[in-house]
Amino acid sequence: MTFLTVEPISFEHHRDPLGIGERVPRLSWIIQTDIPGWLQRAYEMELSGGTSTGLVESGESVLVSWPGPELRSRERRGVRVRVHGHDGSTSDWSAWSWAETGLLDSADWQAGATAPPRDLLADADGPAPLLRRDFTLRGPVERARLYITAHGMYEAEINGQVVGHDVLAPGWTSYQHRLRYRTHDVTALLCEGVNTIGATLADGWWRGRVGFAGGRSAVYGDRTVLIAQLEITYADGTTDVVVTDAAWRCATGPVTAASLYDGETHDARLLPEGWSRPGFDVSAWLPTEVLHHDPALLVAPTGPPVRRTEILHPAGVLTGPDGETILDFGQNIAGRLRIRVQGPAGHTVSLRHAEVLDGGALALRPLRHAAAHDRYILRGDAEPETWEPRFTVHGFRYAQIDGWPGDLRPSDVVAVVCHTDMRPIGDFACSEPLLNRLHDNVRWSMRGNYVDLPTDCPQRDERLGWTGDIQVFAPTAAFLYDCAGPLTSWLADLAAEHRRHGTVPVFVPWIALPPVPDALPTAAWGDAAVIVPWTLYQRTGDLGLLREQYPSMRAWVDQIAGLAGESCLWDTGSQLGDWLDPTAPPERPFEAQTDPGLVATAYLAYSAGLVAETAALLGRTADAARYRELAERVRAAFDAAYATSEGKMTSDSQTAYALALRFGLLNSDERRAHAGGRLAELVRANGHRIGTGFVGTPLVCDALTDAGAVEDAYQLLLQKECPSWLYAVTMGATTIWERWDSMLSDGSVNAGEMTSFNHYALGAVADWMHRTIAGLAPATPGYRRLMVRPRPGGGLTHARAALDTPYGRAEVSWNRTGNQGTLVVVVPANTTAAVHLPTDPDTALDAGAGRHVFHWETP
Repeated sequence: MTFLTVEPISFEHHRDPLGIGERVPRLSWIIQTDIPGWLQRAYEMELSGGTSTGLVESGESVLVSWPGPELRSRERRGVRVRVHGHDGSTSDWSAWSWAETGLLDSADWQAGATAPPRDLLADADGPAPLLRRDFTLRGPVERARLYITAHGMYEAEINGQVVGHDVLAPGWTSYQHRLRYRTHDVTALLCEGVNTIGATLADGWWRGRVGFAGGRSAVYGDRTVLIAQLEITYADGTTDVVVTDAAWRCATGPVTAASLYDGETHDARLLPEGWSRPGFDVSAWLPTEVLHHDPALLVAPTGPPVRRTEILHPAGVLTGPDGETILDFGQNIAGRLRIRVQGPAGHTVSLRHAEVLDGGALALRPLRHAAAHDRYILRGDAEPETWEPRFTVHGFRYAQIDGWPGDLRPSDVVAVVCHTDMRPIGDFACSEPLLNRLHDNVRWSMRGNYVDLPTDCPQRDERLGWTGDIQVFAPTAAFLYDCAGPLTSWLADLAAEHRRHGTVPVFVPWIALPPVPDALPTAAWGDAAVIVPWTLYQRTGDLGLLREQYPSMRAWVDQIAGLAGESCLWDTGSQLGDWLDPTAPPERPFEAQTDPGLVATAYLAYSAGLVAETAALLGRTADAARYRELAERVRAAFDAAYATSEGKMTSDSQTAYALALRFGLLNSDERRAHAGGRLAELVRANGHRIGTGFVGTPLVCDALTDAGAVEDAYQLLLQKECPSWLYAVTMGATTIWERWDSMLSDGSVNAGEMTSFNHYALGAVADWMHRTIAGLAPATPGYRRLMVRPRPGGGLTHARAALDTPYGRAEVSWNRTGNQGTLVVVVPANTTAAVHLPTDPDTALDAGAGRHVFHWETP
């Protein structure tokens, strides 16, 4: 007996469709069936309230246009679908899926910006004041929604209960252009009669210190504010609105210092008991001030917030060289500690954090100007007190606990992992345990470096949205997690900063810092404006995202084409080049083997070509022709300037050949073959140790594979001597390092000022592992057609990758014994696959939906 079912509909890229900002959200559904080769012929959709599409002849099931009129603010609508196959089959109706819009118009906002009085404010990263007000319900409540955000960072409470599970809300956006608010269903938190709403308000990214080289404070303003609007709908249909206004009161609270970098100090003796519950005496509290804010800047989120995602217990208790108690959590994370402690009132427990140990003690030097030091001052209760900081986050594996009263039990302290709550969608495993650990490290680095935006590192005084890092890592990111929603938000900030500064800054949101006071165009970093949207389109099929980002994509290429001028060579200006080339001196990471002009010109050609393809997809025929012609001119200029007639690069480096090959910059098959051969020679001559930095690392294994040197790519990946991917694994790494030698072979930390143990950029090789080792890639955007092309090598006996594509679960696995091999492919419904057997990688076999088993035999 066969089955055909449709999973509930999803809206845009939302994980939780409450408070969405789209008036016409696109809809997607996944079909489950055991009917071989099933393809959708048509669908029917119904909206709550009776609207129906009738039968729509279409095979589309991903990001399908909204079938009804535009949604209004606060509108809640249900949708369900049923599908019809080319084989005549028809599914039952899916379950109803519901979405609710937030406040879509600035006129919907009645809330003011309620600010603590200046008397309660200290220097940046100071106390976190408490704000509250009472309100009275007039009768039974049908529903209540809290729309809330802040200039700063907040945690809200109603009647003593924390609202939602967000961490570090509202996150960091380019606040001058966009400030996200969140919608919470708080119906269950309300009670009859008098109620209380309150919030703790910290400086966060708005007013606190951010950035390296001492950083900056009060980047966006010198006052923190809360913006909240509680809308109550009663059973009789009437409504009340409680907003942030002059009726709120304010006082100091237990958080006496809160810094993203330096940590949080919490004096539990200063917590006013019951402060966010009705009946609390506020006679001594100060009135708040109501400041101006622009509701036009308030936007609904496109992805999930930062949340607590996992709890880790100590893997070991260590003793430092001076008798310190150090907990090892076995994994480098972004997060903070939660303690359960009992002791006398006024006693202070100190918590320090570090990624690695140096000489048995916490390695604090790599943190630079980030103290990463939390303090808890006990209230002195008769029962154990539980505490976790709320307005800071640290990158750490090790924690030093000082001042613990009595005996410290490992169960008294846990590590709380915090990052954007993205849904994991991709898996990989193979027969080599070190590669599996490497892949785990890549995943953990993504978790640690997506604390609301894609950052470079979670531990030191930086944590910025570096464009180059996510540019190279985006393909891997899009396989590991459903990150389209969060990256859509970040790309909106990138476009806003681009418009403001006339170029794409090297990090977004942009803040001017002493060493880099101006936003300057930088190759490979600024190209994120083009490459990240293109990558997301390839992995999700979201043409709407390309349409939204197209002005920024085009503006970037126009700018750098202008800088290149008639020569079409971008060989001027300051460049980061092949950043962190392994031969670069520790204090001069930009001194690479590869000419920065070569790198910049290669990216100009590549980005121009992508803009041409994007223009064609969007129906912009004239643009497509113009950028295609530009890309050809730059390729020709690159070929003439940086390659000899035989295909040898003027920079005889792994990165130079990888760029030329992967970006299609050489003008004949013969020259490409020579370049591929020379790349393989360089890799072999270097003992299959890595010779690339940020730019070349994501490309080198693919370039070798394209050149027919697959085994060299495997040997490069499997190398254990430094510099290599597995060197860090053999040194006990649990995340990807910033430098190939962040830790030296004797266990000491690299002497360079810039040494992080949690940077995902060099982990971009995981994309090659997914596509080439396991053999799973998109053949068409959004995986509507799969590319299954495993290239076994390196002595591996089996490998597997699985991915929740927009159409459903796809899986590829292979194993081999001797010269016999088996390939198993699972193709989701409503898709097809091009399957290339390892013995004939250039020939495609067609496979429809279902499970397929293929066998091969090598000579």
